[in-house]
Amino acid sequence: MKALKLTALICIMLILSCGGKDEKKKEKIKLPTKTEKKADKIADKTPASKTIDLDNKGIGPIKSLTLPSEIDQAMATKGADVFKKLCTACHRADKKFIGPAPNGILERRSPEWVMNMILNPEEMTQKDPLAKALLIEFNGSPMANQNLTEEEARAVLEYFRTLK
Repeated sequence: MKALKLTALICIMLILSCGGKDEKKKEKIKLPTKTEKKADKIADKTPASKTIDLDNKGIGPIKSLTLPSEIDQAMATKGADVFKKLCTACHRADKKFIGPAPNGILERRSPEWVMNMILNPEEMTQKDPLAKALLIEFNGSPMANQNLTEEEARAVLEYFRTLK
């Protein structure tokens, strides 16, 4: 009798442990990760390099700057030389590279912002929202401080005015 009960119990356990083969597997719902959520938010926005903000003057020594209507060709030539010597490791005049292209920059940024970015890139990328967004867009590659004088930075800005 005990053997019969034991055998019956073992059979029942085997049947129960083998059961469920006909059950359909539940579909797993994949929740987006934090990185994917962040990427989606960024994808929905205009890239910082294309954002137009002519009111932001940036953070740095340049508080006000009025550009003359005529381009100073001598200053632009000096600015082109400075740009070619110090900036082309990361920037191309007409296309995105390690950093953004400067062509048409004055249609998107104020002259003060551009000069402050040239003269004060560390503080700009820490405190200026647009500079922070550019840092993210360009894979965290910070702009190197080339320690330009205000005169050299102004010459580079004048060179940028010639780029269309």
